[in-house]
Amino acid sequence: MDWLRSSATEQGRAVMAGLVSPVDLAEGYLDAIARHPDAARVYARTTPDRARTEAVGAHDRARAGLRRGLLDGVALSWKDNIDSAGTATEGGTRLLEGRVPGTDARLLADAAAQGLVCLGKTHLTELAFSGLGVNPSTATPPNSLDPALCPGGSSSGAAVSVALGLAAAAIGSDTGGSIRVPAAWNNLVGFKPTHGATPMDGVLPLCTSFDSVGPIARTVEDCAEIMALLTGAPSADLRGADDVRGLRLLVLGGLPYVDAREAPVQAFEEAVHHLSAKGAVISHATPPEGQLAMDLGTPLFGPEAYGLWRAQIDVAPEMLGAFTLNRFRSGAAMTAMEFVERWADLKRARLAWAEAVAGMDAVILPSVASLPPPIARVADDADAFVAENILALRNTRFANVLGLPAVTLPTGRPACGIMLMGAGGRDRALLRIAAAVEAALRDHG
Repeated sequence: MDWLRSSATEQGRAVMAGLVSPVDLAEGYLDAIARHPDAARVYARTTPDRARTEAVGAHDRARAGLRRGLLDGVALSWKDNIDSAGTATEGGTRLLEGRVPGTDARLLADAAAQGLVCLGKTHLTELAFSGLGVNPSTATPPNSLDPALCPGGSSSGAAVSVALGLAAAAIGSDTGGSIRVPAAWNNLVGFKPTHGATPMDGVLPLCTSFDSVGPIARTVEDCAEIMALLTGAPSADLRGADDVRGLRLLVLGGLPYVDAREAPVQAFEEAVHHLSAKGAVISHATPPEGQLAMDLGTPLFGPEAYGLWRAQIDVAPEMLGAFTLNRFRSGAAMTAMEFVERWADLKRARLAWAEAVAGMDAVILPSVASLPPPIARVADDADAFVAENILALRNTRFANVLGLPAVTLPTGRPACGIMLMGAGGRDRALLRIAAAVEAALRDHG
């Protein structure tokens, strides 16, 4: 059994059954990282001493029958914008080079208290401000399907660490799609919780009104168990969640398909057809409230991000890549009055959206409207970078501007995901629905 490529929950059950030791799992991952030729492009830095200490503790608890939960002793990677005590957390930018926090982010501290093993910090795009995963300032991880392609971002190293068998699961952040884009482009499951569901103390901000932290993993069950540790809430009840019959799924029309590439749309349509054949109740609609929310919400990212980082950026703008610098400074044009008015309008649009889709179990759409482009093409062509970045984040951003939980699942076609959006605050309900969809698509894939 190749435990390193097993799901996090499978590993947890194996530890519980005495089939494998947390020490063996941690050492296996550390050895795999040391031997992998692209590991330095995936991990910004590893934490072997911490991982070994935490794994020994989990091993001893397992032998004593004192395990703290299903994932006690399972090893994860953490995005390098999440503070870890005594280990550099630099946010993928030279602007923060040498920044070493004195304490763990609350999320990491809580996870460690429940027995999760920290393998290290994964690369990301500069300050988490793009969706392609390209970072000329530090490193660009290779896409697990083809190393010449973009890995997706901003949680690029997070997704790749799981896909390459260098972590059981990963913790990333998502402001406009940064968990779901790399998950989709690496054939993984990625879950973005409702904004505010996870504590953000010790997480480098990009845009606090939209930032969230969540898991990238191999299965919905992994995501559900990890979310329980990150939030302190009970895990989603997935018992019997293997049948889509009667599920009411609304296919969102309109914007998700504008300029979309053929492969992800075809993969989505095939998945929807299969879900229908399995008994899901499929309907189609284009609620205008969705387009309105996108029009109102998308321009709000830049002003808040620039407001948070302006002091550091303006002191040393040369420390940022040109694309990142331009994105931040694009937020300078909006006035405070416009910002307040747009937020008021967006809140009204969110309420109208909730009314428009009431009665649906989930709204579904292609996770990403494009396939991962070649790294070389977007790295050397600013116009191509901007165009591909906008398209990559377009569909995922619906959930962020609407304040909704969302999950991407593999469709069975490479780098093509299906995204489910739930009702705000109904994260566990969405995970249960996603588990049923995952089960239905498994034979299709």
